[in-house]
Amino acid sequence: MSRAPIVLVHSDAPEPVRAIVAAAHPDLAIHTCETYAGLPAALAATRAEVVYSVRFDGTPRFPCQALIDSPTVTWVAVGGSGTDHLGPWDPARLTVTNAAGVAADTMAEYAIGTALSFTLGLRDFAKAQAGRRWVAGRVAPITGRTMLILGLGHTGRAVARRAKALGLTVLGARAHPAPMPDIDEVHGTSDLPDLWPRADVVVVCVPLLPATRGLVGRDAFAGIKAGAVLVDVSRGGVVDEAALLDALRSGQLAGAALDVFTTEPLPADHPFWSMGNVIVTPHCSSVFEGWERTSAALFADNLARYRRGEARFNVVDPVRGY
Repeated sequence: MSRAPIVLVHSDAPEPVRAIVAAAHPDLAIHTCETYAGLPAALAATRAEVVYSVRFDGTPRFPCQALIDSPTVTWVAVGGSGTDHLGPWDPARLTVTNAAGVAADTMAEYAIGTALSFTLGLRDFAKAQAGRRWVAGRVAPITGRTMLILGLGHTGRAVARRAKALGLTVLGARAHPAPMPDIDEVHGTSDLPDLWPRADVVVVCVPLLPATRGLVGRDAFAGIKAGAVLVDVSRGGVVDEAALLDALRSGQLAGAALDVFTTEPLPADHPFWSMGNVIVTPHCSSVFEGWERTSAALFADNLARYRRGEARFNVVDPVRGY
């Protein structure tokens, strides 16, 4: 390997990542930083060329300018899939890669599982159980229903595979539509007004971009099929939370499973916490046992490519966001 870059691992638990990368690249100097506040000093002290970074303390506080403005950093390897916390960057000077696909299967299971919790009425049964009440209940099959998936990257395609296995009709929307496996119809986002009324379940998987901010807003909820379920595993800001709140309160939506929010952590006084038709999870649909090791191994492999002068995979276009 001809290149020997200085590497900095930026994470709240950097040692497991450092150990995996060091095992694959024992000749490299690999440094660590475990706070947001300490990153500028760590970059200056190490003069790191490559930074593996995880967003672990929210987006607003993330020290993106320290990375973007660093005179030595030429590659930021994001440990997750989203890159909106970095803000715009100049791809001629800085390469950003991500770990897209690492958590796709787990996120897809989250999407299907939470959707089923509504169609099967599990939340209502849980309330009855807590009150020791034997209620006259019934469950509804998800087979034969229609799912609309917004965003057909790794996660969206993983959702589609599972949805087809369960017997759903699968509609997909993406910026550049083209036929794809497991998806009955692929549309452009301009077709969404015609798709909302057809969907029993809407799964949101798109990255947060200027074009997707507020994508699921009042017009969407006005057109959506009454009694539909929304699952959001994208980024806070894609779904208009005020409009979603109104749709849930009015009964236009039967329920929503929300793993991402405009403000994280979700404020303790937010109405979502106390709504019986809302599932709130703390941005964890991609956090599974061992994800850090999988992401670190992906980075170590990409680092080997970089050192050999080969093209890196998962390079993110700052305009497209993926």
